[in-house]
Amino acid sequence: MAKTLLMIGTQKGVFFLHSDEKRESWSLEGPILKGWKIQDVQLDQRSKARMYAAVGHFVYGQTIQISDDLGKTWQQVERGPRYAEDAGSELKDVWCVVPGRASEPDTVYAGVAEAGLFVSHDRGLSWSEMTGVSQHLSREEWIGGLGGLCCHTIIPHPDNPQRLWVAISAVGVLRSDDGGETFHVKNDGLIKVIEGKTHKDIGSCVHRMVIDPQNPDRLFQQNHRGVYRSDDGGDSWQTIESGLPGTFGFPIVVNPQQPDTLFTIPQESDEFRMAKDGVLSVYRTTDGGASWSPSRKGLPDNCYVGVLRQAMTVDSYPDCGVYFGTSGGQIYYSRNNGESWETMPCNLPRISSLSVAIIE
Repeated sequence: MAKTLLMIGTQKGVFFLHSDEKRESWSLEGPILKGWKIQDVQLDQRSKARMYAAVGHFVYGQTIQISDDLGKTWQQVERGPRYAEDAGSELKDVWCVVPGRASEPDTVYAGVAEAGLFVSHDRGLSWSEMTGVSQHLSREEWIGGLGGLCCHTIIPHPDNPQRLWVAISAVGVLRSDDGGETFHVKNDGLIKVIEGKTHKDIGSCVHRMVIDPQNPDRLFQQNHRGVYRSDDGGDSWQTIESGLPGTFGFPIVVNPQQPDTLFTIPQESDEFRMAKDGVLSVYRTTDGGASWSPSRKGLPDNCYVGVLRQAMTVDSYPDCGVYFGTSGGQIYYSRNNGESWETMPCNLPRISSLSVAIIE
């Protein structure tokens, strides 16, 4: 029977929730890497399983830790992402670690703040800067959002090794069509929050972006100013907000078995950033964003929490599991594609990220 592993990044370490493929009962493990701020945890199973954690500490700095035994022991990467001394940028956080394409099992990407993209070709042991992002022509006009100037989303095209997308708050979507040598802004149709003086195309605050697992020309994003879909690889964007109670939110995820089914969690405005009126709600679309409806069965009332951009994920079981963690440390999950929700048996520190793996 398959094992289900939910990896949880918090402000005070990593936690794991273990279950089987039924996902009816869970056991908690942690804290691991206690005392570290965990921005992201990912399990890469393309070759021999390796776990990556994007971590930070007010004394020890920002780096990546790796584990080859499912989180039992860890080692800190000695040559982690670092800007050159004369780069003009400072490494403030490692925001995400993203396994590359299936055809490139040794390649891993990392997104950082101040906004930059790094790549490893030896399974995370050493990293090099992809200067197409950090030396972009519009770089001098980039301004960060409340979470800083962060590269928080990296999407390698699954089949085309030349194409790669990144999302940066509050710059927008950048796409490379030459293997990461150069990147072009892809914000056509997006509302700007901070438009550049010279570079008028920048200034869209993308909060999270996902790709259709069956159609790599189709992308979805939850933006500071709305929810959008692109059907042409990011060349243009259209709003998909019918049925949503507001335009502001952070996470968005897609069902890998049913790519017309997506989930997002609207919040009350960029000023308040919490569930409106204390009514915590997940909104679901089953038609690619043409319409949305709330899914609340099992979720609490009087729940004034937020959900961060990386704190929602889905598994790949046929009856898709959906998971999200809150700023208050609670985790809620659905075992039936969002029809109903259950509460995990834990109350954790502020949750930064969730990711899930099925281990055969």
